[in-house]
Order: sequence, then structure tokens, then C-alpha cells
Amino acid sequence: MNADMPPAAQPQGAVRLHDWGVIRAAGADARSFLHGQLTQDTLHLDAGQARLAGYCSPKGRLLASFVVWSHGSDEVLLACTADLLPAALKRLSMFVLRAKCKLTDASADLPLWGLAGDAARVALGGAAAAAVWSRADVGGADLIRLPDAVVDGAAVPRWLWAGADVPDLPAMDANDWRWLEVHSGVARVVGATVEQFVPQMVNLELVGGVNFQKGCYPGQEVVARSQYRGTLKRRAQIVGSPVALQPGQEVFHDADPGQPAGMVVLAGTWAGVHHAALVELKLSALGSGSLHAGSGDGPPLTVAALPYAMPADPA
Repeated sequence: MNADMPPAAQPQGAVRLHDWGVIRAAGADARSFLHGQLTQDTLHLDAGQARLAGYCSPKGRLLASFVVWSHGSDEVLLACTADLLPAALKRLSMFVLRAKCKLTDASADLPLWGLAGDAARVALGGAAAAAVWSRADVGGADLIRLPDAVVDGAAVPRWLWAGADVPDLPAMDANDWRWLEVHSGVARVVGATVEQFVPQMVNLELVGGVNFQKGCYPGQEVVARSQYRGTLKRRAQIVGSPVALQPGQEVFHDADPGQPAGMVVLAGTWAGVHHAALVELKLSALGSGSLHAGSGDGPPLTVAALPYAMPADPA
């Protein structure tokens, strides 16, 4: 089956995101400390906003990606993939030094839920109309509007709910949620892909995850060089697949079957049969020939449309 959404259907409901976790940064210097570590501006993050951010190694490779939002004047929350949270927390903590900022794992205090589709829109009422990357307090929980998933021009709205007392919604499968993640075109670094990508290789700057006007952070020179010197040769694309794929799995092009042409970033399956993935690919592998999962003669992959425009210049 391909990645297309079945007619007159869409994933909808609520799912507990057990593969996500939350880091809490608390203290008078929490914003300024994070501002010097992440690809995003956290100094000017107000209570009604959330932002996407990357955390890079000195070589500009993504160690983690975060959904970041303010939770009071001296507290910032960072949602990320659970399997890389301990390492990201440990590494960030190494650089706190004298800053008034305490970093802790807040996953147990703030359970994360994914809400999606028309059912969620109705249940959330007026809060559902908020703009993408907005944050609101709803009954003591944080509600963050995520970018829509878009398939064949049909948009499926998505929200991140942080806290207890989630709205009463139909249960949604975690794989369905990941399928929507894929179709949003927003990359999330997981354990299998740590240090594999410069932010632009997974389109992070195209979805607002990199601020090129902010101050220094680890890997900034590499990220800036990729942006301005035309050195970027890889981008993320959405693909459909006849089989389920996994993050970290290699993708091959038939013109050079001995060398991988890319890597799966995220993967999901809708209704058990519709498989899709966000795949980082060599730009030279697009436009001709065929793509395959796992090996040069593996299952064929079909490139689908992204929900945002790709720059004409590869850089």
C-alpha cells in the first residue's frame, strides 16, 4: 500500500506518547542558558509560544530535537524523544556551570499526549483555533499546536498535550500518530539517528527550527556554512513504502546500489497497512531512477509531496 490516506478517513483521537519525554529547565538563567545551547531563540519565548529547536554537537550534527515552551517566568520545558533524553540531559547539564539553571527529567510529572483530527478539534473547542506553534493553558495542562499533517492536500490538525486530564477522545494508535508526524514533514531525532544529520539535512530550518539571527551555540558555524555556502547536498523527503520502515534504516538508489543514498528519519503506519517515512536523501537521488529500503533491490519507495516548499537552491 502507498502512503495515501484512505478516502473519507483520517487518524484522529488521543494517544499517550510513551516514546517522548520532558526536560525541565528551571531558574533565573534558564532561558539564557538554553539560548546559548540550542538552534532557537529562547530569550524571547513568551507564554503563548512554543518553538522547535535543535541541539547540535560541535560538528553541527543533531544530538536531539526539542519542542520548547515557557512554563512560567523561570521555567522552560523541552519535549523530546525519550530514548535520547538521558544523554541530552547529561550533556546539557555539563555546560550549566555557574548559570542559575537546574535541569531535570520531568517526564513523570508531565505526561505527553498527541491529539489529532476532527475529533480533537471538536473536543478542544476554541483552543483548537490557535495558530501553529502557539501554547495555551487548558485546564492546567499545556496545549501546543503542532504543524498539520498533509496528505494529498488534506490537512489533519495535531496538538501536543502536556499534563493529566486529557480530553475524552477515541484512542489512537501510536503508529498512526507517527504516520501523521511523517506527513507533517517535521523531523524528530531519535536514538537511532543521533549525530546523523546537520539540521538542514532534515529540513529543520524550513519548519522554523533554526534561528539564524541568534547568538552562538554548539555547531553554529557548520549550520551557518551549510546555509550560506551552498554545501548542502541532502534533504528530507516523504516516501511511501509497501512495508513498514524504521528510523536509522538505510535507503538505496538503483544507480548506486552499493552505497546508501539516505536514511529513515521517522516512520509510521496508518491503519496497519499504509506505510510512510520521512527520509533524509541525497538530492542527486531525486528525479530519476528508483529508491529502495534496506538494499539496492529492497522494497521500492515512492516520493510523496512535502507540506511546505523546498528552496530552489540546494543550499
